Amino acid sequence: MITERLVPFGTTVFAEMTALAQEHNAINLAQGFPDFEGPPEIVEAAVQALRSGNNQYARSRGHPPLTEAIAVAQRRYYGLDYD
Repeated sequence: MITERLVPFGTTVFAEMTALAQEHNAINLAQGFPDFEGPPEIVEAAVQALRSGNNQYARSRGHPPLTEAIAVAQRRYYGLDYD
């Protein structure tokens, strides 16, 4: 069976994080399916983003306005310069 051939690879990080979350009675953020509903305003913001076309992966160097804002904050709060 294929599952037997996969045994040498061990568990996935998702299985390990799920086990840790259960062990410590923590919220499991590892797999992306929480056991509670998201806040309505966040759900609505996601709907609006999807409808406006903001629904693709970001380019590998990030979203320019966001990366610039992060660089400004790093400079202001920590004196670090990023380009």
